[in-house]
Amino acid sequence: MNSTIDIVWLQDDLRVADNPLLRFSSRPDQLLCLYVLNRQWLEPAIEDEPTPRIGPARLRFLWQSLMELRCELLQLGSDLLVRIGDPAVVVVQVAASLKAREVRVASPAGIEEKRHMEAVSRDLPPTTTLKTLESGCLLDSDELPFALEALPESFSAFRRCVEKNSIIPQATAAPFTLPAWPEAPRGFPPLKAVCAQTAQWQPDERQGMIYVGGENAAHERIQHYICRQNGPAKYKKTRNGLLGADFSTRLSAWLARGCLSARQVRDKVIAWEQAHGSDESSQLIIFELLWREYFHLVARVEGAKLFGSQALPEPCQAFNLWREGRTGVPFVDAAMIELRQTGWISNRARQNVASFLVKDLKVDWRLGAWWFEHCLIDYDVACNWGNWRYIAGIGRDPRQGRYFNVLKQASYYDPKGLYVAYWLPALESLPHGVERHQPWRSAPAQFAKPHVMPEEWQRWIIPQGELEETDE
Repeated sequence: MNSTIDIVWLQDDLRVADNPLLRFSSRPDQLLCLYVLNRQWLEPAIEDEPTPRIGPARLRFLWQSLMELRCELLQLGSDLLVRIGDPAVVVVQVAASLKAREVRVASPAGIEEKRHMEAVSRDLPPTTTLKTLESGCLLDSDELPFALEALPESFSAFRRCVEKNSIIPQATAAPFTLPAWPEAPRGFPPLKAVCAQTAQWQPDERQGMIYVGGENAAHERIQHYICRQNGPAKYKKTRNGLLGADFSTRLSAWLARGCLSARQVRDKVIAWEQAHGSDESSQLIIFELLWREYFHLVARVEGAKLFGSQALPEPCQAFNLWREGRTGVPFVDAAMIELRQTGWISNRARQNVASFLVKDLKVDWRLGAWWFEHCLIDYDVACNWGNWRYIAGIGRDPRQGRYFNVLKQASYYDPKGLYVAYWLPALESLPHGVERHQPWRSAPAQFAKPHVMPEEWQRWIIPQGELEETDE
């Protein structure tokens, strides 16, 4: 009797616990776990623009996650094969060479991943089936209180419907063992063989937190923030912070690569609430998980429309000043420098720099989404492009009034100018406060005026005389 061989095609589900791809109703005799790094991610998305789609922060984190996953799989009696190329071509080749019974893969949110899946389904040998499962979110499609095509137009309507009508399942444990590895290659190349530049890259030592990829690091972060830091009790007060490691959960990178599932995070918050009591602060963490859920559903419904109808435009001067942190507005420039040099910025900073690019600099929002795709360690196709559309006021629930006055925001969320001086050391010589956010007023010989001065800023620009009076 011939042995049955299944292939688990991993994408953004790099964990062994709460992973439906590793649970079988009909267990195969042998199992091959496969990850394919899309070669196109290492190439530019815009002609004459050398920036690859995946930047060093995310690629480094991804490779750490894969190495950790391999260790976990080995402990369960399996292993991991990593290849670089066209995912559809590689998956079909491996399936054909093994005469696989089944290729198991999670349904993706991104249109590019869907096209790869369609190509695999079309080109697989007739004896091999493609089985798609849902993974990583709070609810599967058949658990939603509405048909996917009837997804509410606004997040608020979606949240009310889900909270009233849905029961979110608990996460499942990791399997005790996995089927044996077949006669096939295993392992993967070192990061320096994939991208020498990324292998040498190190995040800025000023980063607020050191990110390490993998399931173990993800659970260590949960333990630290929720259990040791008592994070749910203070999340509402601290979530708009800008400096440090613990003002927010900081779980987004592990969620994006699937080292954690949304259900695992929710379960941990619920367990904390059972011990300490539920309140608005702890519930805000689950609220953010629902936002993530909504963006993933929107991506599945909208497909290619998520990315706009035209090709990405060429970067313009205003965009280049923005991404290089040279606009002259400290609150924006500090965030863009932090993003480029660490791969992460806070949610408050993301909203401000996105609004500034789209509403003040009048740059196509898709360039901002593309730059975030390159930089972010926690890049998630649905959340990134969905959030950018939201700020731009297009797509579902369109509103043109979503505008962030960066001077007003800076005065609220960085009142002493500690954040901007942290990333722009030249500001340290200025007094704490508004002088650091408007250095062109307090030290015009040293700091030039911003490249844009919108009318919306006018009542937040402090006259020169008031600054001089404050200094005396």
